[in-house]
Amino acid sequence: MLRSYIDHIAVTAPSLEAGEAYIRRTLGTSLETGSAHPRMGTHNRLLKLGEMRYLEVIAIDPAAPPPDRPRWFRLDAPDPARPARLAAWIARTNDIAAAAKASPFPLGGIEPMRRGSLNWLITLPADGGLPLQGVAPALIQWPEGIHPAAALPDSGCALVRLEGFHPEAGKVRRVLDAIGFEDDFRVFELEPGRPPYLVAHIRTPAGMRQLGGPDG
Repeated sequence: MLRSYIDHIAVTAPSLEAGEAYIRRTLGTSLETGSAHPRMGTHNRLLKLGEMRYLEVIAIDPAAPPPDRPRWFRLDAPDPARPARLAAWIARTNDIAAAAKASPFPLGGIEPMRRGSLNWLITLPADGGLPLQGVAPALIQWPEGIHPAAALPDSGCALVRLEGFHPEAGKVRRVLDAIGFEDDFRVFELEPGRPPYLVAHIRTPAGMRQLGGPDG
């Protein structure tokens, strides 16, 4: 039986420093050093949000050669109005091939990735885009018994709820049903023409904070 859950949320930024500044403003906390994604020419910083959940700030790595394909999460085509923003979320699945095939809307091809000693499979649209403008998830499958959140120190933060807003919310719900989603992600209908967005409700040591929204 297909099962999927929230794995992590992705904040895109013009640099890791800009992304960390955005997290400090919104959540009042700092990030842990991550590492590089050689195939994508990107690097990241991380924040533990639960036993098997985390936040990733991701940016183009200026020291890396450009990849031979578009970078993921639309990093090659940033939104100038929202330079650092909650752009995407990633759902962990127990069978990425079956889940990708079951989705009624394309989530991208299945690609092997690595970062340091970590290896995983992830769905990536060929053009570097975001499924349903980032409100539908990318899919990820980790090796059995491996998850990057296990190596992160406790941040005192936890993802309480994730929400998506989209003019065609029914399409997002059909994707979630098809991939066997069993977690707290709520989808709300937007008026036609309004740009989709995500909102993450995060408990921090200073109280509840909100990340994302129509302005980022």
